[in-house]
Amino acid sequence: MSTITWDDFEKIDIRVGTIVKVSDFPKAKKPAYQISIDFGELGIKQSSAQVTALYAQNELIGKQVVAVVNFPPKQIANFFSECLILGVYTDKKEVVLLCPDKPVDNGWKIG
Repeated sequence: MSTITWDDFEKIDIRVGTIVKVSDFPKAKKPAYQISIDFGELGIKQSSAQVTALYAQNELIGKQVVAVVNFPPKQIANFFSECLILGVYTDKKEVVLLCPDKPVDNGWKIG
């Protein structure tokens, strides 16, 4: 894997937000949820996330997550994903979400 510079890293806007809504996404090719995340001053952004294997909808509500917020919107079926929630792939290709271990304000920047 190639290395990046500090300038490259600074181009990525990674923030903390709180999940406020989760819906089924039946039109997705792989099992996924449509998730609404409150990023404070940045507002609420939508994301499609393939986290159905390890997370029930009700346990995601109120959970703080880490996401890249400066990608252009990406159309997935009939839905526009506005951010990328970050997670770790297990050996079974299931996603474990990256979450702060203490509550922080929505919209705070990772760095």
